Amino acid sequence: MKHLMKKTTIFAIVIIIISFIIAIYFYPSFPDQVASHWNSAGEVDGYMGKFWGLFLMPIISFGILLLFLAIPLIDPLKKNIKKFEKYFDGFIILILLFLLYIYILTILWNLEIKFNMTQMMLPSLGILFFYCGILIENSKRNWFIGIRTPWTLSNEKVWNATHKLGGKLFKIAGILAFIGLFFQKFALLLFIVPVLVFSLYLVVYSYLKYKEYKK
Repeated sequence: MKHLMKKTTIFAIVIIIISFIIAIYFYPSFPDQVASHWNSAGEVDGYMGKFWGLFLMPIISFGILLLFLAIPLIDPLKKNIKKFEKYFDGFIILILLFLLYIYILTILWNLEIKFNMTQMMLPSLGILFFYCGILIENSKRNWFIGIRTPWTLSNEKVWNATHKLGGKLFKIAGILAFIGLFFQKFALLLFIVPVLVFSLYLVVYSYLKYKEYKK
């Protein structure tokens, strides 16, 4: 398992190095203001200075990696994280690849290669949330990863029941993100609304399950 984690860390570092190399390579040729934010219609509605426009995403990726590496060390239930470590390692790589993909889209846009940003993001969001479903289904009780409500953290049976359902719902959210490709006007709604509804439902579900098991 340690060897697996070592490979995961090396791969993650390579992804981050690639993003820094991209930033350094394009820095001399980029304009002073870089497009950095898009609205729901896929149109630019925000800019930032060249340095932060190019280096913010690599820096964020590095910070996220440090956080993910720290979680198994500081969690009071770290032994449980070991039980689903391979799924957690997969999530680390996937989230960093997701950030790199978004970063590359941003670079391409600023190189005058125009496209609908929302449409380009949907497949990656679909993959990310579908894998979140897999991670949630396999996660064991801990303080950082999963659906952490007072009731799931207090009762292992509630945790397991909530995460079994949560895994399915997040997979559905991922699939709906892909369906949004065919309904561009409602693409973000097809993704955001189910995620919000599912998340709220799971909080209520965990409470009701806790009450059920207490009886």
